[in-house]
Amino acid sequence: MTKFIFAATAALFLATPAFAAEQERSFTRDGVTYVYTSTTKGGAQILEGSVKPTGETFRLVVHKGWVSGKAAGSHVSFRVPKPASDRVEVAQR
Repeated sequence: MTKFIFAATAALFLATPAFAAEQERSFTRDGVTYVYTSTTKGGAQILEGSVKPTGETFRLVVHKGWVSGKAAGSHVSFRVPKPASDRVEVAQR
């Protein structure tokens, strides 16, 4: 379950850096498809959706660098994941 929560959240932030209000979006990661909508309310980003084919639901509120809410029936709260760097560092002599 923890794997689901972190994978979903990280993928949501990495897949779409700018969210459009009320537009349904989806993505697949590790063979699991996530379908969600994103809305802005009072300075917070609200992500609501479900996991296909299991039907598990999630509602995450992103505000001031924190994610909190409910995913797969569990309460969650953690810092917004930092995006992975696309830069490759090479050692030099």
